[in-house]
Order: sequence, then C-alpha cells, then structure tokens
Amino acid sequence: MAMAGLYRRILPSPPAVEFASLEGKQLFLEAIHNGTMENFYRLISYFQTQSEPAYCGLASLSMVLNALAIDPGRKWKGPWRWFDESMLDCCEPLETVKARGISFGKLVCLAHCAGAKVEAFRTNHSTIDEFRKYVMRCSTSDDCHVISSYDRAVLKQTGTGHFSPIGGYHSGNDMALILDVARFKYPPHWVPLKILWDAMNNVDLSTGQRRGFMLISRPHREPGQLYTLSCKHKSWVGIAKYLMDDVPLLLKSEEVKDIQEVLSVVFMSLPSNFGQFIKWVAEVRRREDGDQSLSPEEKARLALKEEVLRQVQETGLFKHVAELLSSANSCCRNLISGHEENLPNIAASVCCQGAQILSGKSASSEMYCCQETCVKCLKANGEKPVTVVSGTVVNGETEEWMDMLVPSSRKNSGCSCGGSINHIGMHPASNDVLTALLLSLPSETWSGIKEVKLLKEINNLVSTKNLPTLLQEEVLHLRRQLQLLKKCQEDRVDEDLGAPLP
Repeated sequence: MAMAGLYRRILPSPPAVEFASLEGKQLFLEAIHNGTMENFYRLISYFQTQSEPAYCGLASLSMVLNALAIDPGRKWKGPWRWFDESMLDCCEPLETVKARGISFGKLVCLAHCAGAKVEAFRTNHSTIDEFRKYVMRCSTSDDCHVISSYDRAVLKQTGTGHFSPIGGYHSGNDMALILDVARFKYPPHWVPLKILWDAMNNVDLSTGQRRGFMLISRPHREPGQLYTLSCKHKSWVGIAKYLMDDVPLLLKSEEVKDIQEVLSVVFMSLPSNFGQFIKWVAEVRRREDGDQSLSPEEKARLALKEEVLRQVQETGLFKHVAELLSSANSCCRNLISGHEENLPNIAASVCCQGAQILSGKSASSEMYCCQETCVKCLKANGEKPVTVVSGTVVNGETEEWMDMLVPSSRKNSGCSCGGSINHIGMHPASNDVLTALLLSLPSETWSGIKEVKLLKEINNLVSTKNLPTLLQEEVLHLRRQLQLLKKCQEDRVDEDLGAPLP
C-alpha cells in the first residue's frame, strides 16, 4: 500500500545558498578568514533537529542554551543535566506549542526562565543597521547568539513563521548563515541579510505583533539555587495576583502599627496552596548499582543550597516570620498546617516526579508509586553529614531506587531510618519559604504603609542591599521570575519584551 509523505524540500536558490554547496563552502572559508564565524563552532556542536513540526522555537532555544553552557539545574536523562525541548515549558504548555507553535514574546519569556540574559527586538523597534550590528557582534565571539523569527515565504520557502539561530556572517556579501533546526526540511543555508530582515519585518497574525530577533548570552549570575516560583499548578494565577495586586492595597487600607501586623495582613489572606507557587528545589538522582556516595559536583550544589538556607534563616525578616508563625495566638498557624509535610512524604512525591523525568516518559507522575522511603545520613572521611531520602519507586512491573538530596538547616535534629522521627527543620520549611516569598516581592509592595517609621523598618528588612551576595542573587532571581509571571498573567509577554527588573 502506498504511503504519502515528504522527504525534505528543495532549497529555493536564490535567495538562499546551501551551506554544503561549493559557493556555500567558499562563503564559509571567507567568513572564517574575516573572523565572523566565531559563534559557529559552539552552535554546530549542539545543532539539533526540532523533534516536532512546531518545535522550531524550542529547538532553537535549547540549542543556544546548550551552546552557552547554561546549566538547567535539573537532570535530563540518566545523570545528565542538559537542555531539551521537553524541559522548556514554563511559559507555554508543551501541548499548546506542539499544536500551534510558540510566539516570539513567549520564547523570549522562556529564555529568561531558563536563566539566560536576553535582549529582544521587534523590527518596528529596530533597524536593519542595528540588526546587522548585533549579527556581527555575535558572529565575532562565542558568548552570545542570535535567534531570528521570520516568515519563510519571503525566502521563497514553504511554510510561514519559523525560528532558527544565526550561525555566522559574511561581511563582504552581507549574508547570514541560518542553522535551520527543521533539518528534515531544509539544510543550513546562507541568505542575504536584507532579505532576512524583510522576512522578519512582517506581522505574526497570531499575535498582531511584528517578528524580530533576540540576542541570548550567559547571565552574570546563575539561576536560583534553592527557591523557585512555579506556574505548573493552575492556582499560580490567583496567588500571583494576590501578591502583586492585592497585598499593596491591603497594606494601604489597614492601619498597621508594627512588623507583626504587616506580616499578619499579608499572610491572613494568602491562599493556603501557596506551596504550589513557591517551591524549594530538590535534587533527585537514580541510585546507580547501590552506590550512595555523592560526586564532588553534587556536594558543591548541595553546599550552595545549604548556604542559601542558612543565610535566609539569619535575616531579620526570618526572625519576624518565625515569631509570628510560632505564636500560639497567631491567626496564621492554619496557613502552615496544610503546607508543612514531613520529609518522607515530600520525598515520596519528589522521587516519583524524578523517576518520571529521568525515564524520559511523558506519563503522569501519578502512575509512579513510591512504596517505601528511608531517611539516612551519609558521612565520609570526616565530612559534614548529608541527608539523603531514598525511595523505592514502582511503575508497572519496573522498580528502581531514587535518592533525594536534602539541604539541611542549622536546626537539623539528626537522621534516622523510618517515619517516626519529626523531620521538620531538616529541610526548608514554611518559615524559610515564606521569608523567601516576602523577599521576592517588589519594593513598591510596601509603599502603602502609612507609618513612616514602620515603612522604613520594613524596607530595611526586605532590601536586597542588606543581604549577603548569594542570597541577594537568589532573591533577585525570584523577583525576575515574579515579574515574568506577572507578564504571563496579564498576557503581556508579546507586548513587553523588556527584561524583568528585580
């Protein structure tokens, strides 16, 4: 029986020149000689084919993130931390991208969420000369890359909107090398920069906005080490609205007299499922051949998390939060009752999620069952003990051991096996998480406080200038995340391409 299908497409030439053709090779050699192919080598090392017909944006971004050696902070498969299209899902659900593709603004949002530094330009807010300047800048170094959003039809190619990285520039002929991630369709090819600009300079009908280009580079700081904001749970919209819109109005309307009253106002109406919005980051690994020892890299990452936790607990704000939540008469005690889980229960959930991610399967983590957990302390060569929670995860007929590495606070009361010990305090708890959440709020949150002395005191408590460097970077990362989520909530990511301000 005959099967219908397509095997690649003939590259329309002109305007394009195939990279592997004699002319394409000559352009390549001349560009190397002129020093405008420096970004090519890292990009080609991580060149990938989009795994779905509408994944051109995700493939372009994951390729660039890997070329820049940005650590995703979580594992892809096996022990490897690596960006893959399936991990780029914080600004748009993968099923939506699979069906409709992704807009320019949401890809910019994704790049920010992934920890990159991003400068984005629509053609109506830029010029061809500026575009050429940026292409030349990135082509003469390997620390920044350009992703172009363009209409294939202008290049006489089939299809409409497309994303691909620019892998080099030929100054003599004013041509850019497109590393087309739809390699099943077209090979890499050179195109005149003027025509590429024309292909970008048209309206994306799905958003009503012009297409454009983005410069992606490594940030000066790594993404959050211990805390992160999540938009995975549908409740995030309501929680973000409460924090960004409602809290300032509540503080303006209330006659608060001291810090405890300020915190009470914030916490009293805080949705009880806030734990779905701000989370502490747990590292999960598959136990290999029964070996529980930690690698130097795992020890270093765990030490950073523990240092962030220690610095949170040493802030003046933490002391106020702890005092309020521990008060017998506090109206906020019910806030933490549903959020505070013991460590084995947390580990059971996390190990199931980890097993799903490490297997590379798309099945829900609910199909994974953690039958047993065991809290242990690992100690070697006189080093500080490390808390590890091991779990047996079952999926159908398969069974495997998973480990969750736990950053321990100074309140650690010891480790043991079994569920009878009170493990609260060994891991980041409500006091820590709520303190981080308060620190992540923008400075204008508190401006409605009428008492001048109290306003000065709260501003001093939440100011990043008074924080140690590591915690300062953690808080600034959370603030940028909150700003991005605010844009998503208001559906402004395609209108406002500016980097989130901490």
